[in-house]
Amino acid sequence: MNNLKGIDVKIPLNAFTVVTGVSGSGKSSLVRGILYPALKRRLDEVAEIPGEYSSLSGDIDQIRHVEFVDQNPIGKSTRSNPATYVKAYDEIRKLYAEQPLSKQMGFTPQYFSFNTEGGRCEECKGAGVITIEMQFMADLTLECEECHGKRFKREILDVSFNGKNISDVLDMTVSEAIEFFGKYKKKGIAGKLQPLEDVGLGYIKLGQNSSTLSGGENQRVKLAYFIGQERQEPTLFIFDEPTTGLHYHDIRRLLAAFNALISKGHTVLVIEHNMDVIKCADYLLDIGPEGGDKGGRLVAAGTPEDVAACGRSLTGKYLSEKLQTPSAPAL
Repeated sequence: MNNLKGIDVKIPLNAFTVVTGVSGSGKSSLVRGILYPALKRRLDEVAEIPGEYSSLSGDIDQIRHVEFVDQNPIGKSTRSNPATYVKAYDEIRKLYAEQPLSKQMGFTPQYFSFNTEGGRCEECKGAGVITIEMQFMADLTLECEECHGKRFKREILDVSFNGKNISDVLDMTVSEAIEFFGKYKKKGIAGKLQPLEDVGLGYIKLGQNSSTLSGGENQRVKLAYFIGQERQEPTLFIFDEPTTGLHYHDIRRLLAAFNALISKGHTVLVIEHNMDVIKCADYLLDIGPEGGDKGGRLVAAGTPEDVAACGRSLTGKYLSEKLQTPSAPAL
């Protein structure tokens, strides 16, 4: 852990704060190693022992939860997918259970789950594929011969909503599903999926296996889940370099998603190098001035303009150039 030199940092609530600095300057040590576990423990939640610090003060009682939105997979099971994570699939299963054929056959929402017995294909247990373990080679994954990758029994696939069965829906992209359910006045389902579109994930499929999502995609699915929560107590959300691998257009959408959290009364704290993000912060904490033994100090703090005016800040040097460029995305 970087040796943080007794720095005193302030984080404004209900705002967008970015922690900046060169690689190895102590950003992660401060946020992940001290602030996050210290706040978790103060809230009586399980956390690792934080790094050495003197005190936590200020309006801490206004923070009821702290969430580190990392890039780990969205579910422990390979059956987890974006639709189940944002709770949209619960509504979809209810919709299919309400169709006339379902009522006639006695199909409940459980029958449209690929995780439980009933309607799923029992040959592949709802996975759609069969995995053959190989002793000295990579395992083989083959399409299930019973359901042909559809994941459900034939009688379940006979149930349709405006020409689409449950397998068809799982094969839709987020954007296609929003358009489809919106067209047929199913605003509850479309509304659950909208946050995924808002964070730039309109291209992923509803039933896409979570193991096929990149770290950045997993992080944005989690972000979409939090945005979709109607009622949530004031929370500090922490992100570690969420723009990694993102296109300029997606960065704009990410910033809009942060703004959506802040508009609901939450606080967003981000560790970031991207100047398009740094420029849009309400408040900056610049750690440095360099990396390793020459880091761990608070070089500058304040608005982007304040940091840009600090001659000792390497971040400020590049930020001053960016502030003169009108093309950066606005929060």
